[in-house]
Amino acid sequence: MKYYILDLSPQNSMVKYLLSQGFTVFCISWRNPDASMRDVSLDDYRRLGTMAAIDAVSAICNGEKIHAAGYCLGGTLLSITAAAMARDGDERLASLTLLAAQTDFTEAGELQLFINESQLHFLDDVMWAQGYLDAPQMAGAFQMLRANDLVWSQMIRRYYLGEQDHPNDLMSWNMDATRMPYRMHSEYLRKLFLNNDLAEGRFEAGGRKISLADIKAPFFVIGTETDHIAPWRSVYKLQQLNPNDFTFVLTSGGHNAGVVSEPGHPHRHFCKLERKPGDLYVPPDEWQSHAYCQEGSWWPDWAGWLAARSGAPTNPPQLGNAGYPAKESAPGTYIFQR
Repeated sequence: MKYYILDLSPQNSMVKYLLSQGFTVFCISWRNPDASMRDVSLDDYRRLGTMAAIDAVSAICNGEKIHAAGYCLGGTLLSITAAAMARDGDERLASLTLLAAQTDFTEAGELQLFINESQLHFLDDVMWAQGYLDAPQMAGAFQMLRANDLVWSQMIRRYYLGEQDHPNDLMSWNMDATRMPYRMHSEYLRKLFLNNDLAEGRFEAGGRKISLADIKAPFFVIGTETDHIAPWRSVYKLQQLNPNDFTFVLTSGGHNAGVVSEPGHPHRHFCKLERKPGDLYVPPDEWQSHAYCQEGSWWPDWAGWLAARSGAPTNPPQLGNAGYPAKESAPGTYIFQR
């Protein structure tokens, strides 16, 4: 999905909030692939997407270290990138924030119902013919994960009770899906979901194996209580793969509403527990009895965590700095790709 879930409206924009806290914010989003991108690999996304963005931000900000954040599959890709950077001695990351992102897929929730050899052979055939997985095909799988909420309740409300939907910005964003290229999506499902290569040390980046244990940058990891795409216990498993500074936050809401949870939003709460190197592992079923819980948004705690790991405030970089000229006003025309 497209990045502007984090910049939907002035009152719930994570980008606007971070800017108000003094951070300079850059966003990278998925493009909408067509058949010409059928052979673009998962490692191409790392090299030409995430690493290219890190190179650009480093140049624009004169080599300042980067607080990197990744959402869902973007967080998985960021973890792969960070592990490859650690392996190669690249220390440009100040921290990693993972928003509802999985790295160990052994308990990946109900989506595993769709991931077996038979299903993947079928998907490969579909994607081979098209060159990509189309957005409606992908959306249908996610709807089936919460059929009571996303299919049947809507049909009852619309057709039986005659009630109209009341659209909001999150619903509009949810309809703006992106496609997935054949090779990248096939590799993601086989190597990560089916074989769990990243967690078990078999995954390669740039032709060489990587390990999440090599990452030395501190982690701030978000799980959401009712997530049907990245269940929080699955997200939590990263603690077993990296022994370093690790903060885990469990917030109310689901995969989207738990992340877009701005200060002032009613009926929000979260629990947080920090683990330092050398601390004993706390199993997920015991975690909440050790965690600090409070009402409200988790954003201010995150902003404070980032600030504590940042240098002194500086002036933001100038547009056009380091050979990266401004092209057009936000959000850019690329978001209208079909």
